[in-house]
Amino acid sequence: MLTVDNINVYYGAIHALKGISLEVTEGEIVTLIGANGAGKSTILRTVSGLLKPKTGKIEFEGKNIAAIAAEDIVKRGISQVPEGRRIFANLTVLENLELGAYIRSDTKGIHEDMQKMFQRFPRLAERRTQVAGTLSGGEQQMLAMSRALMSRPRLLLMDEPSMGLAPLLVKEIFSIIKDINNSGTTILLVEQNAHMALSVAHKAYVLETGRITLAGTAKELSESEAVRKAYLGG
Repeated sequence: MLTVDNINVYYGAIHALKGISLEVTEGEIVTLIGANGAGKSTILRTVSGLLKPKTGKIEFEGKNIAAIAAEDIVKRGISQVPEGRRIFANLTVLENLELGAYIRSDTKGIHEDMQKMFQRFPRLAERRTQVAGTLSGGEQQMLAMSRALMSRPRLLLMDEPSMGLAPLLVKEIFSIIKDINNSGTTILLVEQNAHMALSVAHKAYVLETGRITLAGTAKELSESEAVRKAYLGG
């Protein structure tokens, strides 16, 4: 579904991604793990069109999207749940969801999807008229996920969904990620909590200072001594 082929990305003079290649097959959860500053979020921002690679190719469903504007990438079927949630804090829950569907014109379908979000996240249903900035961290994460799903993406990019959440909520968020995937959405996941990420993923890549140093099935990486020592606490 997604092929990233030898991309190099710079922030000014800083060489952030160095010859990155990875693949996401339809139906999978693929996770990127690595320390802060390794380049994980930069990969997601490049796939979603917010950054442009200096060299290399990004193909989504067989078409090169490396030079396409971010809003057109959303129209092609890729949506992102950004790091830090980035909800519209002074708009209501309902308005945030409506903005998630801004590329769509099928009023009936939008209404149906909104009801699905409220079934999946009952707390959002209770707070639908509440200003989003007054929600708890966990509720804001649920809203960010719902907003991204409102565009009906075939590929969902998720950046640090468990950041700043209590352990019990982290479990709930990962259970929801599995449920979203089981409902037919392919997921590319960036996550600091390597243990949780590997527990839900099919495939994983390890990043260190802008390069992929390890790749394999999630099971292989969770059993790798190097990964266990570096990211799984022994």
